[in-house]
Amino acid sequence: MEIRKSTYEDIENIMIIINQAKQYFIDKEIFQWSKEYPNNDTIKNDIDKNTSFVVVDNNKIVATFALIIGEDSCYKNIYEGKWLTNNIYGTIHRLAIDNSYKRKGIGNIIIQYSENYCVNNNVNSLRIDTHKLNIPMTKLIEKNNFTYCGIIKTEYSSNRIAYEKILK
Repeated sequence: MEIRKSTYEDIENIMIIINQAKQYFIDKEIFQWSKEYPNNDTIKNDIDKNTSFVVVDNNKIVATFALIIGEDSCYKNIYEGKWLTNNIYGTIHRLAIDNSYKRKGIGNIIIQYSENYCVNNNVNSLRIDTHKLNIPMTKLIEKNNFTYCGIIKTEYSSNRIAYEKILK
């Protein structure tokens, strides 16, 4: 498996994976994403900012995520807790894995890649958030030794549980 930056040619395959995740959230009554978000424009914007990545296995895109270095406006305020650091940080957003590739360790691979990417760019912490009912993501985050820090609000004022990991 390889991880690489996304291109415009990847958008259709990325959206297939994103739409699988949206359907999972609908089926489980988890209000993580909406029918409108994330969409093609979201992914195009990530590509334009050079923050969109895909995981490829045998020439097939099997996962997608955004890795953003720098301040995230949603992380400016945190409630019922505090961040571990006040320095520049990386953030993982929009992580989704193709249904046929779930439970194969790809989430761990993405987090490890993100940690290495941050360290290689002199960034010493990584943040991530999820909906409190998104148990698979919560387990992935906690398994990878992130520390629960509190509650953040998305651009649409939805609460998310937020985590941070200090990188060595």
